[in-house]
Amino acid sequence: MSITRDEVAHLARLSRLALTDAELNHFAGQLDQIIAAVARVQEVVAEGIPPMTHAVPVNNVFRDDTEVPCLTPEQALAGAPATEQARFRVPRILTEE
Repeated sequence: MSITRDEVAHLARLSRLALTDAELNHFAGQLDQIIAAVARVQEVVAEGIPPMTHAVPVNNVFRDDTEVPCLTPEQALAGAPATEQARFRVPRILTEE
């Protein structure tokens, strides 16, 4: 199956893409190669091979949810360039109206 330049132009119109004539010709060739590669993958005999999501078995990949001590406000603010009322002080970006 070969994709034509007109089919690429149709897809571009549906996608709201403005493509030049050179781009249409270029993409037609590229899409043709992609379609050929997908067709080759579909030729693989996969009977008896179960579908999988990972190449290797994956067990629980989550770590245990354990409590750890958090920083005190003083520790958290220790490296801040400016603080005010135990909070980070940042430049105002919005004005009140």
